[in-house]
Amino acid sequence: MSNYIRFDWAMKRLLRDKANFSVLEGLLTTLLNEKITISRLLESESNQESEFDKYNRVDLLAEDSKGELILFEIQNNNEYAYFQRILFGTSKLVTEYIYRGNGYEKIRKIYSINIVYFSLGCGTDFVYHGKTEFRGMHNNELLELSPFQKQTFKVDAVSELYPEYYILKVNDFNRWSKLPLEQWIYFLNTGEIPADATAPGLPEAREKLKLDKLSKDELKAYYRHLDNIVILRDNIHTEREEGRLEGRAEG
Repeated sequence: MSNYIRFDWAMKRLLRDKANFSVLEGLLTTLLNEKITISRLLESESNQESEFDKYNRVDLLAEDSKGELILFEIQNNNEYAYFQRILFGTSKLVTEYIYRGNGYEKIRKIYSINIVYFSLGCGTDFVYHGKTEFRGMHNNELLELSPFQKQTFKVDAVSELYPEYYILKVNDFNRWSKLPLEQWIYFLNTGEIPADATAPGLPEAREKLKLDKLSKDELKAYYRHLDNIVILRDNIHTEREEGRLEGRAEG
């Protein structure tokens, strides 16, 4: 049993406190490779979760010091249309956070950070990054911004205007490393923070996410959360096995 609280439960209960923003800021700083400061949390759809989603999924919407929107989502179990779900989430934010009457230049940058505990798609890496580029169909030339657009929008590339997507496939990553991003992935999967962890945010997580800091009621709720996740995963595994057996029986 880990001595630290699972990240999904922490994100739902603890990391929404401004005093604990440093943990999320550390993950973002490591992932985006630049210093990120969260200025506030915004309303997210997790307040309207179903009973199933309460254990299966957690999300959190933050705004950084530059006014950029950052959508965190943790998905515990398989969702076959998850790629489309990611697209829906960012599209919804684009429309929700541009005020009526504003020009398109007021559309805000969005980062979609997706931490998944299941095998999403086919691929052997554990961190994937997606962004939008436009290339010529005949010469593969990258379409660039004009000097005026660069000055006006304060970015260097078209891709910087569009949402960027990160998928962290943390399941089964059990290798400790000196690399900050791999240290984070290890923690997200195992819940352990070794003494030599140096990645931004992990030293803070070691202090703020200790199990022994929870009250008795919080601890009971946390263990119920863990039990429900195990039940959900067992149910999905059973359904898959039953489906395979039925398929074989039918030939």
